[in-house]
Amino acid sequence: MNLKIITQEKVVFDSDVDEIYTKGVDGEFGILKGHISVMSALDIGVTRIKKGDVSRAFTTMGGLLQFKDDECLILTTLAEPGDEIDEMRARESLERNRKLLMNSKSKMEAKKFEASVARAKARLKAKLNDE
Repeated sequence: MNLKIITQEKVVFDSDVDEIYTKGVDGEFGILKGHISVMSALDIGVTRIKKGDVSRAFTTMGGLLQFKDDECLILTTLAEPGDEIDEMRARESLERNRKLLMNSKSKMEAKKFEASVARAKARLKAKLNDE
């Protein structure tokens, strides 16, 4: 089956895969060849793929997944291959945003920092799952 991961700026991934695992707003799920058609809103998380013995991980920062006729399309605002993520920078972002979240003064500010923490966690998870 074919998977395309697309942002507003570029096609991040476009290739045949055997397995797809991702995080929807209702939880994590997997797709194999022959899966029924599905459309799902994605949460901030990691999309993992397998092709034979090779596994790769990508951050997917929300968006939409559509699967039909063994074609999977992920439209997301931001996607990064795990092997391109700077682990130290992601760890620094996580710590910085955790501190900012603890000291947030409003619900709106807290939501902003919660999203930043989730993005940093997704980057670290994608980096560690891609090694």
